[in-house]
Amino acid sequence: MTRGALYPGTFDPATNGHLDLIERGRRLFDHLVVAVARNPSKSPLFDVDERVAILEELVADWADVSVASFSGLVVDFARQRGDQFILRGIRSVTDFDFEYQMALTNRSLAPGVDTVFMMPDARYSFISSTLIKDIVSNGGDVSRFVSPNVGALLEKKLKPR
Repeated sequence: MTRGALYPGTFDPATNGHLDLIERGRRLFDHLVVAVARNPSKSPLFDVDERVAILEELVADWADVSVASFSGLVVDFARQRGDQFILRGIRSVTDFDFEYQMALTNRSLAPGVDTVFMMPDARYSFISSTLIKDIVSNGGDVSRFVSPNVGALLEKKLKPR
């Protein structure tokens, strides 16, 4: 039996912090699926197809990582796929409080699916997609926080004129 895991998120946009967790998470599991959420309650900068395409490009060299989009509950998507784990990143105590509550709820809904928490490298522990978008919107440099391709896409959509 393979150990499959989902790494769910909005990834709007994918940051170097996300890539750090993908790279390290793929060593824990036989296959890691980066699961891009279709969340109608959020207004993402990039539509779901753009986010999937960005991530597919970023993980193209890793045969043990794939990208898929999903709607609804992540535990339902995990069960549909037969994945036993959900990988979640924790940057702060605030993240932990929210993620802990979600992990317990998910365990209650799907007892066979466990949540694994990882902290990003310290270089990325303060990075969020929202912060990245704010920096670009105000003319700042995000080259340390995102891939060059993501940076170019952000500038195209957000750079002040």
